[in-house]
Amino acid sequence: MGINKREEGKKVNSNINVTPMVDVMLVLLIIFMVITPMLNNKVNVDLPKADAAVVMEDANKEDAITVAVTRDGRTFLGGDQVTLDDLGPKIAAKLENKTTKEVFMRADQRANYGKVMDAVDGIRSAGVSQLGLLTERVDDTGTTATPAKK
Repeated sequence: MGINKREEGKKVNSNINVTPMVDVMLVLLIIFMVITPMLNNKVNVDLPKADAAVVMEDANKEDAITVAVTRDGRTFLGGDQVTLDDLGPKIAAKLENKTTKEVFMRADQRANYGKVMDAVDGIRSAGVSQLGLLTERVDDTGTTATPAKK
């Protein structure tokens, strides 16, 4: 019978290699950094494109009140679908404690004009002093940039 001897030069490596974990975490961090700004717009609409548009930084704020009208005529306040009858009172309730009565509207470029105007009427009935119509600005190169006000 043989005797098992352990040589000092052949020790078992018990260290954990964290390099692959760090690589995966960095990739996830980059993915979340890219996706997070896209989550602000909860309702997907194709904004109309405009050449001479003014950039509105307030529209990207977290507490900005945004109304969206989709292609099929549905109206959303933030991410929640609302009826046109409920739109005015819900906006008025959100504007109660705000100093600036500003609302931003994102309407699909192929939405029915009558539905968009009904939504504007509902917003105006809430006592909104300023309504920003959001568009996509077209650069000189033909590419679209950030949402802007026309």
